[in-house]
Amino acid sequence: MCSGSFAKCLGISLIPLSIVCVLCNILLFFPGGNPVESEHITDQVWYFGGILGSGVLMIFPALVFLGLKNNDCCGCCGNESCGRRFAMLSSILFAAVGVAGAGYSVIVSAVAINHGPECVVNINNTVKHWGYPFSNGDYLSDKDSWPTKCLEPTGVVSWHLSLFSVLLVMGLIQMALCAVQVVNGLLGCLCGDCCGGSDGSV
Repeated sequence: MCSGSFAKCLGISLIPLSIVCVLCNILLFFPGGNPVESEHITDQVWYFGGILGSGVLMIFPALVFLGLKNNDCCGCCGNESCGRRFAMLSSILFAAVGVAGAGYSVIVSAVAINHGPECVVNINNTVKHWGYPFSNGDYLSDKDSWPTKCLEPTGVVSWHLSLFSVLLVMGLIQMALCAVQVVNGLLGCLCGDCCGGSDGSV
């Protein structure tokens, strides 16, 4: 497969992943599927890892990858293959932007999973207030403690863990795809659009 066609496949793959990440981040603003006061939304949700990192920043490399197959950069001194090589080289920069954005989302998601959600906690069976009862990640192996330590919103722990886990996995996949494009871009720059064939071929 030519490097331009392969980059297009990567771009097509990145778009649905970005949409999923944006949706997950939006759903996190409704803990347990319930609307709450903005000050009671988990801090890491406001870092917009899924919206900015794996969403907006990922759109730029995705669009660039999609257009690489037919992009000759207007040629280079009348040499079309030179323009294609430059386009493949420039795609490496956008791939790096994608890696950075997805990496940001992965870091935010990992911190959020370890920190746990903000929810209504019960102190001494008398006082209820919003807080973070799972501050050191030990809740992951103690599922039975979720409903007793997080009273409200209902199901907030599983909601928090599921959505941030999806963001984490999607971010890792995006990083891998962008890293692959770095290698593909280098090959396209060195060998032309099709290694072992004519540079301008499809």
